[in-house]
Amino acid sequence: MDFRRGQQREEPEINLIPMIDVLLVILIFLMITTTYSKFSGLEINLPTADTSLVPEQPSEINVIVTATGDVLVNKAPIGSRDVAQIAVALKRLAPVNAAKEPVVIINADAKTTHQSVVDVMQAAQQAGLSHISFATQQSRR
Repeated sequence: MDFRRGQQREEPEINLIPMIDVLLVILIFLMITTTYSKFSGLEINLPTADTSLVPEQPSEINVIVTATGDVLVNKAPIGSRDVAQIAVALKRLAPVNAAKEPVVIINADAKTTHQSVVDVMQAAQQAGLSHISFATQQSRR
């Protein structure tokens, strides 16, 4: 039995109003959360140079103390074992306006007296050189 005989069937339609509302909310959300930043500045072309940076290495002053107590500064013998004479020789080899202070490397013979090494250290102090290192070698077993 068909009770709707006299009525026409309605065509189904898509309701677009809720979809438009959702799209407007998304659009408003994106507009609020988006930051607009304008970067302004000068465009500058910097000059170039073809120099290479050479790392500055500290200079070394090698002091050799022999088994007999003789002192050689950079393989040049000092005529005296006096602390003042050694200090003069060290001052002569130290650069005046260097960025880094030179390192005094003491190469002392194993059989030299302790006093000879202490004299070289004292001469370095008098010459104004505070960086002192001792050269050693590995023992042979």
